[in-house]
Amino acid sequence: MAQIEPMIEALALRFMQSWMHRDAGAIKSMAARDFMMMVGSNPPELLDRPSFVSAIERDFRCTRFRLGEAFVRRHGRTAWYVAGADLELQLGAHDWSGKFMITDLWRKPRFGGWKLAERSLSPTSSDDRFADNVRKLQQWR
Repeated sequence: MAQIEPMIEALALRFMQSWMHRDAGAIKSMAARDFMMMVGSNPPELLDRPSFVSAIERDFRCTRFRLGEAFVRRHGRTAWYVAGADLELQLGAHDWSGKFMITDLWRKPRFGGWKLAERSLSPTSSDDRFADNVRKLQQWR
């Protein structure tokens, strides 16, 4: 069986490129019909597939991105993808650029290729002390 990590990482990259180029057709082909995006605003908000596709064509623009180190774990017919990212986002007239955490749930149907079922997009903390304190909790270190 092929390694899943490079395949899922390539799909996540393609999804981000499609968003940046406002390619609604590519987004529709990659996102599952029941796709949901959790946006890490306060309070958190959801976008379903039709809402997200409409938003990228109008108000929710990704103008630049750089994906960081990624982690992929397969769970049967699903794969969990997590990566840090530097994103330049525009939400209407507002700039929402910075460092984000992207979490995806990719699903492999019985027929066809992998589909993005869930995406969570949330800004990350810039306080290094928080990460240091969490790292101290890791029992495998």
